[in-house]
Amino acid sequence: MKKIYSIALSLAAVCTLMFTASCTDLDEVVYDKIPSDQFGQTPDQINSIIGPVYKTLKAYWPGDLFCVTEESSDMAVTPTRRGGDWWDGGVHMELGLHTWTTRTNPLNSSWNACMDGVSRCNQVYAIIENTPMDEALKARTLAEIRGVRAFWYYVAVDMFGNVPLATDFNNTEVPGTTKRADVYKFIIDELNDIKDKVRPEVNSSSYGKFTRGVAYTLLAKMYLNAEVWIGTPNWAGVVAACDEVMKLDYIIEPDWKTSFLVNNEVSKEIIFPITFGRTDGGNQLHYRTLHYLDPITLGMNIGTWNGICANPEYVAQFDIDDKRYEGSFLMGPMVDPATGLVQITAHGRELIHTIELRTIENTEKDGTLWGEVNQEDGARVNKWVFEKGLSSSDQENDFAIFRLADVYLMKAEALIRLGQDNAEATRLVNVIRERGFGDNSKNYTAATLDDVYLERRLELAWENVSRQDMIRFGTFLQPTLWRTKVSEPFRLLFPIPNAAMQSNDKLVQNPGYN
Repeated sequence: MKKIYSIALSLAAVCTLMFTASCTDLDEVVYDKIPSDQFGQTPDQINSIIGPVYKTLKAYWPGDLFCVTEESSDMAVTPTRRGGDWWDGGVHMELGLHTWTTRTNPLNSSWNACMDGVSRCNQVYAIIENTPMDEALKARTLAEIRGVRAFWYYVAVDMFGNVPLATDFNNTEVPGTTKRADVYKFIIDELNDIKDKVRPEVNSSSYGKFTRGVAYTLLAKMYLNAEVWIGTPNWAGVVAACDEVMKLDYIIEPDWKTSFLVNNEVSKEIIFPITFGRTDGGNQLHYRTLHYLDPITLGMNIGTWNGICANPEYVAQFDIDDKRYEGSFLMGPMVDPATGLVQITAHGRELIHTIELRTIENTEKDGTLWGEVNQEDGARVNKWVFEKGLSSSDQENDFAIFRLADVYLMKAEALIRLGQDNAEATRLVNVIRERGFGDNSKNYTAATLDDVYLERRLELAWENVSRQDMIRFGTFLQPTLWRTKVSEPFRLLFPIPNAAMQSNDKLVQNPGYN
């Protein structure tokens, strides 16, 4: 029995480092006294061990890492509201104006999310390695953990470039910086080694797990960005990896909104979800985006924060006939169902969410165009269905890190960049486009890279891809809302945060940052 108590204590240590409540997103089962030769033999027991690994994914969306990704692009903005709400020391202005520094706190949170994710994977991997359990289950479980670890390194390589590479939890030596190309190779090697060791099924038992579909989608993402990250394109690799995903039992859901329902685990388009629950670290996006009075209109009883909204220039790219226009953005008057009248804000203004963000005169900050806007300004997130009747709780809507629609568009992009099979590339884009418009009236006859880029923006708003896409398509440094100048090339990478540099003198700062 001594062995199992050691395992339980190790798991408890992992759990205390996580956000709140249970140490697993999956079915919660409490284990007390289980003989060591029986532990790890059932799916529930496996879930109890590996749960902390999957729980790390909740740091990917919709917290600071989400803000960093979308606000540094031209997708979203958290404006300073009238009276100073969301000024937060200027961090959102820094993200929007590309003036972030090594001390910009959301960057530190994003770095910590990546490093903590890797550390949790390494810790649970070490526990399972020494846990007596069915060997086949152990091999698959260890492969899943390596997959989640590879995902966190994918995020780190994308955002920070050169990062410390650590895979052994028992090695107490502080790791130095590893070159981006070497970390890239590590991720590719890991994915190629585990892709046939993880489960291939697309069903309820595999939902929320690192599966074969996830492995190949992540490979496609790696190859998609290879030219940016290591200087050598691999468009053929994108096509091959996407083809493997498309062989599996995922589908393009006929109804686009299926992947964003409250109980969207029914969607067979979702490849890799972050599973959310009201009592175990749920989806908090409604708090972050909705005005304080929006819940009255939407039939919810919650307190919201009136923060993030869409960049008007991004919204302007949508055709109003596209279902994804109103499906992505909450706009217009917010009516009180009890009175039939538009609600009134604390400043005596009608609560009408405009697309435009209008700077209030003489509120500009630090000699920039960034200033305060009225409480009601800005199109809010409307992609994930708000649950009527929700009371003082997080939402249950899962977040799809990867969806099949993204795979279709990745393959289309790669084919066009290769100059191969434009008919197939066009078909893939039109499948997504036709679903958005409800018919083929807006289909392309011969898709171009610009068409693919636009379709990615229409399809994947709010889904943590805009910065990566803009860098790949060469638009990330261009001026946008309140940012009037072309940004310096070193802004294509974020800095290693000052706190990380101070705690590890082996780290090497990215060029351009002090």
